[in-house]
This record gives sequence, C-alpha cells and structure tokens, in this order.
Amino acid sequence: MSTAKRDYYEILGVQRNATAEEIKKAFRRKAKEYHPDVNKSPDAEGLFKELGEAFDVLSDDQKRQVYDTYGHDGLRSGGYQTNWDFMQGFPDLNDLFASFFGGDFGFAASRRQGPHQGDDLRFDIELDFMEAVFGAKKEVEIQRLNRCAPCSGTGSTPGSGASICQTCGGGGQIRQTTQTIIGHFTQITVCPRCQGQGQVITDPCKDCHGQGRLQGAKKLTINIPAGVDRGTRLRVAGEGNAGYLGGPNGDLYVVVNVKPHPVFNREAYNLMSVQNVPYSMMVLGGEVEVPVLEGTSRIKIPAGTQNGHVFTLKQQGVPHLNNPSRRGDHFIQVQVNIPTRLSGEEKKLLERLNEIDREKQRQEDRHAASTLFDRFKDALSGSA
Repeated sequence: MSTAKRDYYEILGVQRNATAEEIKKAFRRKAKEYHPDVNKSPDAEGLFKELGEAFDVLSDDQKRQVYDTYGHDGLRSGGYQTNWDFMQGFPDLNDLFASFFGGDFGFAASRRQGPHQGDDLRFDIELDFMEAVFGAKKEVEIQRLNRCAPCSGTGSTPGSGASICQTCGGGGQIRQTTQTIIGHFTQITVCPRCQGQGQVITDPCKDCHGQGRLQGAKKLTINIPAGVDRGTRLRVAGEGNAGYLGGPNGDLYVVVNVKPHPVFNREAYNLMSVQNVPYSMMVLGGEVEVPVLEGTSRIKIPAGTQNGHVFTLKQQGVPHLNNPSRRGDHFIQVQVNIPTRLSGEEKKLLERLNEIDREKQRQEDRHAASTLFDRFKDALSGSA
C-alpha cells in the first residue's frame, strides 16, 4: 500500500507564500540537520531525500506553480520527476554547502574520482496545438559533448594511461590550515592540477586533447506523448553530455512550448471555443455544426437559448498525459451573430417583428399601469 506524500511546505517548515530566499534558508537549516553525514538516525536518509524533493520543486517557479495548482498528481501528470534521489545531487555536506556558498567548508568527505556521469541538457521544442494534444514524433538535432571514439572517453592515447597526481597524492583535494584569532581554520579546495580527479593524463589523446569528449551534433527522434502542455518537461535518458573519463551520459530534458490554436483555447485538459449562431436559430431553435478536435460535430440549439450559453461535450477535450483513454471536456459558448448587412426582405421582416414587439410592450405597459391603478384604488377604499 502506497503512502501519501507529505506537503512540501510542511516538510520545509515554510508558509505557502514564502519567498525564494525563505525557502532556501529553510532548506539550508534542515539539510544540515538531516544529512546522513551528521545525523546518524536510521530515518535521516529518508528525511533528507524528502527534504531535497521538496526543495527541488519549491525552488523552481514552474514546478512550484504546478504543485500549488494541482498538487503531487499535477507534477506526475506533467512529466516532472518525483521520488527524486537527492543524495545523488549532494552526496556529501561539502558539495551541499558549496552549491550555496562556493568554496569548501572542511567537512569530512571525498570528491568523486574516476569515471562519473555527464551533465544533463535542456532542449526547448515548439509544437503545433494538435501535436501537443494527440502526440507526435519529432526529429531534432542537439549540440552536446559526445564521447571521444579514439580514446573511448578516457582522454588518454590508446595504450597509455594516467598517473597519480603528485600535487594532491591522488586525493583530488588540497587541504590548507591557517591560524586566525579564533583558532585554526581548515580550507579544502580542489586540486588545481588534476581538477579533483586524483590522476593526470601523461599522454593526452590527440583528438580530444585529454578531455575524453568532443562537442558535436546528435540527431534524435523525440516521442511526444498525447496531452503535453506548455511547460511540460520530458526526460530522455542517456542523451545528455557524455560522462567524464568514460562515465555514462547525462539525461536530456525536453521542455515543451505550444503554439496557440485559432479556434480552441486550452485550460488543463479542457477545451473552450466560441460558436456564432444566427439570432433566428437562438429564438426558434435548430442545429449547428461546430469544430471539435476530431473534425466537426452537431449540437442542438433549443428554442430560446440565451446569448453566452455554454454547451458541454463530455470526454471530447484533451487526452490526459500518461492516460490517453481519459479526456477532458469541450465547452462551447454560443454567441448571437448580428448581421451587418440586410436584404430588403430581411429588413421588412425585422421591421414587422419590431412593430409586433413594440405593440406587445405597449400592452404589457398598459396592463402594468392598470394593475397599479387597481391596487391604488383598493388602498384608498380600504383607508376610507
């Protein structure tokens, strides 16, 4: 049985109207308290991951807006990653606080050495309205760092290897201790020679100059699922930058933008459109053909329909993301179509109708006046 997710604002201990700086401060405070390097409680790692997921959402304006509007379900249906493993982003306290303040804070931690994953990339894609509604396959070309083929990403000429960095002794870090008026202060910095790798390449690859990666283009086919909307983020695993020293690629995140449609307006999974209807049909009733996603449909206009009335076509809206069998509704608002030009016959008919309406109004006015007079007489006779 799954456990319901806790409210992100509750996890961070902030109000729902908290500023970005307040969210950041709350995260710093709680991250230091719950990081497993400091807190040895068996629940610490789980609490820290939960804290990291809350910060990841609330520190991002787009994710926060989705969460505030639709909650956890909105994040999942919008293609945002949930149950994020924050420990992968900040494996030690040193990385955590360096991400906020820069430099190093002397926490006991080891830098990553050897092969590790490449950076994630973002690619913005623009879709036609119908492509976003029903899904599509899009051919795109991205620029990224690809693994160097001659050296297989190691950065070394084939047949050679790397040697231990003599500057840091293979640790990847330089520790410096200085005396201050308040005691000893230890600062740990990345080794400037090996850039934290702990080893240096003795015979660099001639193609990539020891980097193990080369900038280049990559053509991809992106599968766009039905129901995406503006701001939806799609993850394409393994299509980011090549890893360091032969490590795995990062991921590619495709961010969707959608062109407007000339007829339909979209709100979440519902559609809205406006249909002009002749005034005679609004009065007498009839049928009108309206555009829908799959073509056209006919709706009945009852006699006496008022201007602005909204008709609902159930389950004819946008398919839900990751659940295309479920769809929103299509709301159609009818508006009276007032002609700007009339034929002679139409003008005569309208003039006759206007005379009838005026006569009807006069009769109603006389009836109202007569009724008021009768009430006045009754009141006078009663007072007498």
